Amino acid sequence: MNRITPERWPSPAPPPTDWLFARVMLVDDHALFAQALADLLVHERLACDVVRAGSAEVAAEYLQQGGDIDLVLLDLTLQGEAGYDLLPRLGAGAGAPPMVVISSSEDAATMRTARAAGARGFLAKSAGRGALVRMLRAVHSGQDCFPAVDVPVESPLTPRQRDVLLLLAQGFPNKRICQCLSLTEHTVKTHLKALFTQLGVHNRTECVTRARSLGWL
Repeated sequence: MNRITPERWPSPAPPPTDWLFARVMLVDDHALFAQALADLLVHERLACDVVRAGSAEVAAEYLQQGGDIDLVLLDLTLQGEAGYDLLPRLGAGAGAPPMVVISSSEDAATMRTARAAGARGFLAKSAGRGALVRMLRAVHSGQDCFPAVDVPVESPLTPRQRDVLLLLAQGFPNKRICQCLSLTEHTVKTHLKALFTQLGVHNRTECVTRARSLGWL
């Protein structure tokens, strides 16, 4: 595959007005899965044109060069690349397209962390056609779309502190947390200090371990 130009699955017909998205990018290193999903997107009139990038590097370069993408579907398990860390990387910059996570993991923690990291939706690889259609229609209308998940044990944390904790548990450094949550470094440090105080710990590792033991993650 060309390093700059991803593979494409254009629709066989001129783009009528009822296509949901003009062009969707699949960031997935499994060609067969990507092709099957691309065929479904075109068949269901969800995307007039689908391109595939087999790595975050190809996807990021394509987007930086002005690739006209309306939506990115991102597999978190790209070979050799760090899952949630791809979200701020590909979603950086003004006018970045919305990002939807595709994952073989369907646990509540994965979904909550994807949301905290900036994803607009979540689709399990085991999901059916109906779930895909509903999710993309919701994202197209400006809504976030995540499957219902079990509510974690109630904690005294604020919503932003919970977001910081979720990203901290994924090993995000402060800079990445800032990018994901659109916060200043000072604000992130303030949230971390509050977390440490709330949990009675002194470092990031102890913070995550204690939060898990309490059922907050």
